[in-house]
Amino acid sequence: MPSAHQHSHAHGAGTSRGRLSVVLCLTAGVLVAEVVTALLTGSLALLADAGHMLTDVVGLVMALVSAHLSARPVTDRSTWGLRRAEILGAALQAALLGVVGVGVGVRAVITLVSATDVEAHGMLVMGVIGLVANLVGLLVLAAGRESSLNMRAAFLEVANDALGSVGVVVAAIVVVATGWTRADAVASLVIVALIVPRAFALLRTAVGVLMERTPEALDLAEVRRHLLALDDVEQVHDLHAWTVASGLPVLTAHVVVSDACLAQGRTGEVLDALQACVAEHFPVRIEHATFQLEPTAHRAHESAACA
Repeated sequence: MPSAHQHSHAHGAGTSRGRLSVVLCLTAGVLVAEVVTALLTGSLALLADAGHMLTDVVGLVMALVSAHLSARPVTDRSTWGLRRAEILGAALQAALLGVVGVGVGVRAVITLVSATDVEAHGMLVMGVIGLVANLVGLLVLAAGRESSLNMRAAFLEVANDALGSVGVVVAAIVVVATGWTRADAVASLVIVALIVPRAFALLRTAVGVLMERTPEALDLAEVRRHLLALDDVEQVHDLHAWTVASGLPVLTAHVVVSDACLAQGRTGEVLDALQACVAEHFPVRIEHATFQLEPTAHRAHESAACA
C-alpha cells in the first residue's frame, strides 16, 4: 500500500504535467502561427519571437519529460531514478537558445543596414495573439510555479517569451505610426538580448552540474569549519559536494572522530549532529549526505588523493 507521501508526490507530479501540457499546446499553436505570419509579412521581429517560442516549446517538452521521469522509481541500475535527464535537457535547450539568438542577431544587423519592407498590420495582430497566449500560459503555471524548480523554469520561459511578444507589438505599432521599418530589426535585437545571456547562464549551470562541480551557493571551506566545530570531530577530509539534479545536492565526507567517542559508543550521536549540520546551517539544504566515521589511526591508511 503506497504511503501518503508517495500519493502526495504522484498527485503533485500529475498536476504539474497537466499544467505543462496545457501551456505546451498553447505555445506550439502560437509558434506555428507566428512562423507562417512572419513569412507572409516579412517581419524579422516576429520571426525572432517565433525562434524564442521554439526554444520555449523545447523547454516545455523537456520540462514535461522531466516531470514524468522524476516520478519514475529508483532501481538498482538507476539509484537516483532518471532525475539527471532534466540537466541534459537544460543543456540542449541552452545550446538551441544560443544558436537561435546568434542567427537572429546577425539577420537583424543586416536588416538594420538595408531596411526591408514589413507588413506591420499582420505583424501586430500576430504579436497580440502571441501575447495573449503567453498571459494565459502564465496564469496556468502561476499556481504551481513554486512546487519545483522544473515548474519555476517553465514559468520563467513563458514570462520571458511574453516580453518578446511585447517587443513585436511595439515594433509593429512604430512601423504603422511612423513607417520606420527598421524598428522591426531593433525589436528583434532586443529579443536577442533577452535570449543570449539566458542561454549562456543556463548552459553554464547545466555544464556545472554535469561536471559535478560544487553547488555555487555552497562554500565547502565553511562546511568543513562547521563540521570540525562539532564535538568529537577531529578531522574532516575527502569532502565532496555535487548536484545530481535540480534540488538534489549530495555531500560525502570522511570524518575522523575521537577514540573516546568510539569507545563509548557515541557514533550515532555524532552522525546525527553531522547530518543536522549540513541540512540546517547552509544556503543549500543537503538531505543526502554520507559520512564515513574513522578512528584516528585510520588516517595513515587513506590514499594520498584524499584531501
